[in-house]
Amino acid sequence: MSSVSDPRNPPRSEPREPVPALRHSEDARVRCYTSHFADLMEMRAPATTVAHYLDHHEGWFRRCAAPMQVQPLGRNGYVLTLGRFGNFGFEVEPTIGLELLPQSRGVYRICTVPPEQFEPGLRDLYDVEFNAALRLEEQDADAPHTDVRWELDLSVWIRLPAVIGLLPESLVQTSGDHLLRQIVRQISRRLTWKVQEDFHATHGLECPPRRRAQF
Repeated sequence: MSSVSDPRNPPRSEPREPVPALRHSEDARVRCYTSHFADLMEMRAPATTVAHYLDHHEGWFRRCAAPMQVQPLGRNGYVLTLGRFGNFGFEVEPTIGLELLPQSRGVYRICTVPPEQFEPGLRDLYDVEFNAALRLEEQDADAPHTDVRWELDLSVWIRLPAVIGLLPESLVQTSGDHLLRQIVRQISRRLTWKVQEDFHATHGLECPPRRRAQF
């Protein structure tokens, strides 16, 4: 005898297992690209003045990130849409969440906000691990100034179209690494310049000339 379900008590569906982040995926189309960068900003002011400026990121971060789209996320977080980039005819418009942690002994850290907190569907397309540290080093000189040294470790996991799998593995990897470096160089250098210029403008100071990137 076939059973008939009671419409007043519909059968419960089995809970779906959460989709693992791409960094844990066994899909052969998922590639991981990593890079490390370091740079320096010279601020012509004491470290206490620079720290006060950096502490109030709700003022300078959105100004300096433009023209990237920026949306606030909680008290210390932001969602950034970086722009459209591509390789081998495959384009992606990365959106990442970043949290600017409060300073600890002159060190500021920026880390990734999981996409589940702002756009869960992104975890099926790419996965980002962003870890940056900024250190304030006040220099002894006749005119007080502070060096802001920053380092960034970045890893990106992305699921590529199947057709790219027809290309040699070494070409896919090196081209992806090159593209990642170009993206970070373009974004980080532009952001570094704008932060440096914004700090000096808001404090009525002469901004140092732009210096060549160290990467």
